[in-house]
Amino acid sequence: MPEGPEIRRAADRLGKWLIDRPLDEVWFAFPTLQQAADSLLGRRVTAVDCWGKALLTHFDNGRVLYSHNQLYSRWMLHARDKPPETKRSLRLRLTTENRAASLYSASDISLHDAGALDDHPFLRRLGPDLLSHRVSPQDVMARLQLPRFRRRGLGGLLLDQHCYAGIGNYLRSEMLFFAGLRPERSPQSLSLVEMERLGEVMVATMAQAYHEAGVTNRPAWRQPLQQAGLPRRAWRHAVFDRAGESCHACGAFIEKHSVASRRLYLCPVCQC
Repeated sequence: MPEGPEIRRAADRLGKWLIDRPLDEVWFAFPTLQQAADSLLGRRVTAVDCWGKALLTHFDNGRVLYSHNQLYSRWMLHARDKPPETKRSLRLRLTTENRAASLYSASDISLHDAGALDDHPFLRRLGPDLLSHRVSPQDVMARLQLPRFRRRGLGGLLLDQHCYAGIGNYLRSEMLFFAGLRPERSPQSLSLVEMERLGEVMVATMAQAYHEAGVTNRPAWRQPLQQAGLPRRAWRHAVFDRAGESCHACGAFIEKHSVASRRLYLCPVCQC
């Protein structure tokens, strides 16, 4: 399932493909949206942003296209006259003189005025996006100590999109491991040193996953595995999806737990 870094990378690819290119054709699968398609003809995309799993495509007339990636939706970039071969259902296509961007399998698509985004029923409930909103470790420390978050276990809190948007299952396990914290710990139980480390780890892990296409493992731990020819799954993460394998740091066996109805991986020695 895509998480914040994957959505941010998708937004960046879409932006590089479309920004500053006038739209020649706009097509929506939904009749109510198709009625507004003409309002985008000749317009240019000025930015493509993301917030959690939502992509926000901004146009030069102040309109914003909202699309939620959900579980299966996918943007495909292609030449105008060469649509991709896929069995997915086409929901939206933006076409320039020689390029096109097609959105498949999405069900949550809408058009808004930029000034009305604060009232969007999904976006207004989200916490900050660690990548898009340039969150600092100090911001994380302050937010996790808010009364509505500070007593909650980190294992559930890190998946709560009201706290921070874009953190999913693999990032949660990796962040807690690198911070040396068990999932049942709460922000209020952390020392200042632990809180500072958690803030730094959350920001750094999200940034690494973005820059390295979902890889969160340390170079020193993954490089020998890569050189041995092991598949990406074997070296991508430090603990996630590695139950029963040895911890890179201490050699203990990685454990698999269920926290907030989702699988979580941890080192019983490194995390306390």
